[in-house]
Amino acid sequence: MTYNAEVQFKFDATWTPTYGSSFSDDDFIPEEHCLITAPAADLNCKQYFKLFEKFMLCVGMCPKSIRSGAMSLVFNDMVLEEEQRKVCDEYDLTMNEDLEKKYQDFKERDAQWAKINAKYEKNFGSEPKDLGRFQAFAKYTDNDLKKMRTMYDILYSEDTDSADGVA
Repeated sequence: MTYNAEVQFKFDATWTPTYGSSFSDDDFIPEEHCLITAPAADLNCKQYFKLFEKFMLCVGMCPKSIRSGAMSLVFNDMVLEEEQRKVCDEYDLTMNEDLEKKYQDFKERDAQWAKINAKYEKNFGSEPKDLGRFQAFAKYTDNDLKKMRTMYDILYSEDTDSADGVA
């Protein structure tokens, strides 16, 4: 046994001009017909919403309004708070009622981090005290170091005869 199903969204609009107006107005299309069809045998809920989103875009809804309408299906007084929290967990959202607790958690973590950082600086300091062999070059600017490197390359390049032609 085979199962065939099709879903259709249809939009028909006509504009009847009033006395003194004409179809030369660029803001209006005198007649619109839009038909969106899709095989519905295996569509899941998200695919149905995607299809309906395309239909709503075709009839002139803006994407922001479509998203707002979709969210209002979940976050309204007729939906149990438990169900709303499930959606929040699925999409990593925070409800307004939970913001104070989340803020307190952030403050607690910041305090812990400051405590760990202070302990680290006390025991190890913020930077090494002895720079070793690089400390000798700390007094030179970048240009000075480039000049020294150029002189080194000239003195010790392979093209230079170290015996100055004696041999």
